[in-house]
Amino acid sequence: MALINDRMCAQVDGEIVVFLIGMRFNKLWKIHKWLPVVAAMPRMLRELHQHAELGFLGEHTWFGRTVIVLQYWRSVEELNAYAKNRDRAHLPAWTAFNRAVGKSGDVGIWHETYRVRAGDCETIYANMPLFGLAKATKAVPATGSRESAAGRMTA
Repeated sequence: MALINDRMCAQVDGEIVVFLIGMRFNKLWKIHKWLPVVAAMPRMLRELHQHAELGFLGEHTWFGRTVIVLQYWRSVEELNAYAKNRDRAHLPAWTAFNRAVGKSGDVGIWHETYRVRAGDCETIYANMPLFGLAKATKAVPATGSRESAAGRMTA
């Protein structure tokens, strides 16, 4: 990814949903328990990237003992509709997790959902490639009223 040397920020028109989801390797030696969980997320992300009509805007993933996927969605309603849709990748993966892992403690999973209403967030990116909310929505120069955090919050 090409670096953008200017100060940039995200231009968000309307509500946005920040969805954090991930897993934790609790028992590393139980590969047969965590490998299906690890494999499920790339399938879901491929599906989401191929179907913009589902409301998914973008993501970033970090790997470690705890895996974190930062996702952006247009609305909570679209996120929930995807999660409950039997014809999409999530619900079968969730059912398989509950059947294979359940409450065994072998693999941990988690998610957090944040509804961010218009005007309730601000961003800044300097010397970065397109990233985060600016990559998921629209990147604009942090100039004029967007020079300061306070200005970006009201822009």
